Amino acid sequence: MGQAALIEPHGGTLIHRAGAVQEASAPAVAINLTPHQQCDFEMIAIGAMSPLEGFMGENDYHSVCDDMSLANGLTWPIPITCAVDDNTANKVNVGDRVALNDDAGRLLGYLSITEKYQQDKKKQATKVFLTEDVAHPGVKVVMDEGDTCLAGPIDVVTPRHNPMFPSHRLGPAQTRAEFQKRGWKTVVAFQTRNPIHRAHEYLTKCAQEMTDGLLIHPLMGATKDGDISPEVRMRCYEVIIENYYHPEHTMLSILPGAMRYAGPREAIMHAIYRQNYGCSHIIIGRDHAGVGTYYGSYDAQEIFDTIDNGGLTITPLKFEHAAWSKKAGGMVSGKTFPKIDGDQIFLSGTKVRELLVKGERPPIEFTRSEVADILIDSMRS
Repeated sequence: MGQAALIEPHGGTLIHRAGAVQEASAPAVAINLTPHQQCDFEMIAIGAMSPLEGFMGENDYHSVCDDMSLANGLTWPIPITCAVDDNTANKVNVGDRVALNDDAGRLLGYLSITEKYQQDKKKQATKVFLTEDVAHPGVKVVMDEGDTCLAGPIDVVTPRHNPMFPSHRLGPAQTRAEFQKRGWKTVVAFQTRNPIHRAHEYLTKCAQEMTDGLLIHPLMGATKDGDISPEVRMRCYEVIIENYYHPEHTMLSILPGAMRYAGPREAIMHAIYRQNYGCSHIIIGRDHAGVGTYYGSYDAQEIFDTIDNGGLTITPLKFEHAAWSKKAGGMVSGKTFPKIDGDQIFLSGTKVRELLVKGERPPIEFTRSEVADILIDSMRS
């Protein structure tokens, strides 16, 4: 079988900053990156944030906030910055090379500083998250950061110490190689930070009918308090794939990025990531990357109609809310079956949690029993 022709990375070149780096003497200043910055560091290192080679400079920062693009015109919706406190900022200058550590003080790599500039937190919150409310988890992360951004390319010693799920931690170059090995030319990505329930399963299988393969690509970086733990989610993904998906047309790999809960803008960000991973399509469902009531149910779909390519060539597959219809005897959406009062099985997250805590499985029409049992066990633990 010949090599599959995959979609080009965002900007045309897949960046790779990881590799053996020799340092004659340790830099005078070392910065402990925040959990979100550590995720961004790894995503830049492996090429998931191509064409970025490091943390953004001031022109890109303001262009992203104001116009949802890099200064060169490439679509980019969320600033990627290394913001530090005043104490650290006062110790470094343009031209310096600083060490970047994880929160345990272990070396990750280096940043060659090309710029220092002030982060406009109010503008960033308003433009990216559409709110300055610190109850929004993404806004809170920005407001809790330092005020000075250090920009420049990174050099990587290691993207992550003792990473979770190493066998499923495939970078963009690796997923692209695997897609080619399998002969997949069209690949649909499914972004998730939750276990897969029946509505998700329905969306992914509809998408599989249109493409050669499905990449189930859960986000396993920094998330907000209250989200289900990565270990539990991974067990849920493995059991549902083993029992209910075709192995020749399904892959599981993780995305080590941070969740920002930026709704529409983050949907674009998720699309860029997956284009870099080699996916030709991405599923965008109801309230993609949303939180609370900050965004409309389908804002994340509609935003794709407002961008003028800008290097983004991945195709969004837009799905409406789906649920089990008792009358139809299967999964339906507003496009496939008329809404009848009391017909669809819909459970709120609160109701699902109440059932699981009591050791009760939600209806089989809502979630697979194998997944429910893993969640019940985790709740009891």
